[in-house]
Amino acid sequence: MTANSAAVANPADAPISAKLEALLNLQRIDSQLDEIRRVRGDLPEEVRDLEDEIAGYEARVKRFDEEISGLQDQIKQRKAATKEAEGLIKRYEEQQTNVRNNREYEAIAKEVELQRLEIQISDKKIKEAQYLIDQRNTEANVTRLRLDERRKDLDTKKSELDTIVAENEAEEKQLVTERETAIQPVESRLLTAYDRIRGNMRNRLAVVLVRRDACGGCFNTVPPQRQADIISHKKIIVCEHCGRILADVEGRAAVNV
Repeated sequence: MTANSAAVANPADAPISAKLEALLNLQRIDSQLDEIRRVRGDLPEEVRDLEDEIAGYEARVKRFDEEISGLQDQIKQRKAATKEAEGLIKRYEEQQTNVRNNREYEAIAKEVELQRLEIQISDKKIKEAQYLIDQRNTEANVTRLRLDERRKDLDTKKSELDTIVAENEAEEKQLVTERETAIQPVESRLLTAYDRIRGNMRNRLAVVLVRRDACGGCFNTVPPQRQADIISHKKIIVCEHCGRILADVEGRAAVNV
């Protein structure tokens, strides 16, 4: 396949040979980018997982802190209620010394009993709230320890990833720029098909050559007549076994992948 030196305004109007050459060139660039990113292994995904896990721990700690703050407010309110009840009891007891009859005395005694009951309820609520605070503090501390561990793990993973990225940063940027240019002559429907096929293939190869009478992607045999059709470049032909685009037969292609 020879390079098509004449620029085509509309990629859809380009000859089949030019379309296939553009796809091969795009595949070549993408394969190089895949190789660079393969070196990173699972690090990018591990970094994202750790970031998500850390966000979850941070949200959990925040919920614990908010709950503890709410419980502390409840304790303050209950202590204030207790203090108020104690003041009322003192006032009622002073009033009891000046009552004129048993009815007044019993009425004041009932009020004192109610205030003492209020104090008992407040004491119980304070103890319950304090128990919950201790429990939440324990859970929050455990979560903070896990959070610190994950943050350290994230720093380590990010450092490893940054080192790998830095080693290939210039080359990757250059390839990304080349890819943006390489996409321009590719017809939109072919680009869509190309991306779909790449997404379905483990080795990310969507466009291949016929090598040694076999598909360069799945290695199934390509019959001679099929090869002749591929070489003629009259239409775009895909492998009947894997669905990859068969761009040319080895030895006749101008661009190799």
